Amino acid sequence: MNIVEILGLGLGAAWTSGVNLYATVAVLGLLQHYQLVGRLPGGLDALDNWWIIGIALALYAVEFVADKVPYVDSIWDAVHTFIRVPAGAVLALAATTDLSPSIQIVALLVGGTLALSTHGTKATVRAAANTSPEPFSNWTLSVVEDVFVIGASILTVLHPVVMLVVILIFLFVLAWILPKVVRRLRRMVASLRNLFGGRPAESSNG
Repeated sequence: MNIVEILGLGLGAAWTSGVNLYATVAVLGLLQHYQLVGRLPGGLDALDNWWIIGIALALYAVEFVADKVPYVDSIWDAVHTFIRVPAGAVLALAATTDLSPSIQIVALLVGGTLALSTHGTKATVRAAANTSPEPFSNWTLSVVEDVFVIGASILTVLHPVVMLVVILIFLFVLAWILPKVVRRLRRMVASLRNLFGGRPAESSNG
């Protein structure tokens, strides 16, 4: 692999980790273990280990259930802010351990940022979905996310340069919709405050 392909694979893995870390690790490990792809770059070849694959699959099974329960999914996402983001940075770094230290540092920083972007997007969409009284939106979103992560992880390994293009498109779209998402979140917070705390009393002028 050349430098661009290695970066594409590492950053792609970090990006999908923000949505589902355990599925990403399991897919990468299984692809290499069964020799469906060539050797993963850098330290990522350590994922070809049944202990790592088994633990990733077990945690994915737990997340598969938690992700489909309204409000439990948001709590799960809140906890995983401290897991997915640093893990995404570590995956990006691991992919580049055979490259120069400067590239490794860039990969670490960008990988963490990409994991944060997808994690934040997922958590925001789930929080919005939880305002709906029916559970089907959560189930649908969860299944779509699982299919997306598995497919994107495979694409990351087979066509890392294409994954870089996909990530760039995502970042452009995110920059466009982010202000709209922030406004929606503010309205949601205001509605929740009114619902649980009542409207604040108007201050007197005299």
